[in-house]
Amino acid sequence: MIYTVTLNPSLDYIASVDSLTPGSVNRSYGEFTLPGGKGMDVSVVLNNLGMDSTVLGFVAGFVGEEIRKRIALLGIRQQCIRLSEGCSRINVKLRSENETEINGSGPVIPKEACEQFFQQLDMLQAGDMLVLAGSIPSSLPVTMYRDIMEHLQGKNIKVVVDAIGDLLLNVLSLHPFLVKPNHHELGDLFGVTLKDKKEVATYAKKLQEQGAQNVLVSMGAKGAVLVSEDGQVYEKDAPEGKVVYTVGSGDAMVAGFLYGYQTYGDYESALKMGLAAGSASAFSEHLATGEEIKKMYEKCV
Repeated sequence: MIYTVTLNPSLDYIASVDSLTPGSVNRSYGEFTLPGGKGMDVSVVLNNLGMDSTVLGFVAGFVGEEIRKRIALLGIRQQCIRLSEGCSRINVKLRSENETEINGSGPVIPKEACEQFFQQLDMLQAGDMLVLAGSIPSSLPVTMYRDIMEHLQGKNIKVVVDAIGDLLLNVLSLHPFLVKPNHHELGDLFGVTLKDKKEVATYAKKLQEQGAQNVLVSMGAKGAVLVSEDGQVYEKDAPEGKVVYTVGSGDAMVAGFLYGYQTYGDYESALKMGLAAGSASAFSEHLATGEEIKKMYEKCV
């Protein structure tokens, strides 16, 4: 079973405007709402591909109940802990000439709820996968992802980490199965600007030297690079297409990679499926459907 963790999920309100003018009344020509958060996005795309997963995290208030309802309607398992106080966040995404986001803060996570979450982790079995994705609430320690991995030590759980900064650096010595920065985030970790796949591979190997087993780096229109645990470097160019909405495309890549790895059992196919899922989502109004991803897979060479 794949478990995805979204410690600060959201209800995303996405509105499209012809031209965004700060300080003025802006009227949208279309809007919709979706459950949000990087781990949730991973579960949605896995579900679109026909693969089961279980969503873990915290929800609060009427927004939290709506998030739970939306996940259930999609047919995805969830075991989110309900908080007695506060309210889950609403994130506003504005589509115009550029994509603008206003992300909420979310509820405070009390000690008792955090302890309940760690008790939930005890249900994971050997061979399961756990995806730790995105930012965490300010009420949780910056070592939260490391604490989770330490709690699971010795259980043979494959852990995927899609995070930035200290959240990522803190876990490397515990040998996560996969980490997935984009090339900007990877460059920021080392104080450099990465422009091509060769440079990306060089710095991805540095994350391996610090403990990551596999390093998957998304590069937007330039494709992706995978440095695998056996020392191989795989590179793929992105398929051609019109970019519609990039939010969630990195999460889709993680889901596609896991689906490809579980289905085909080799890293090159996993990279190809990850790139297909990320690209199909970037070329779509929403996270890509399974059919869209599998069509895109055939275009990834």
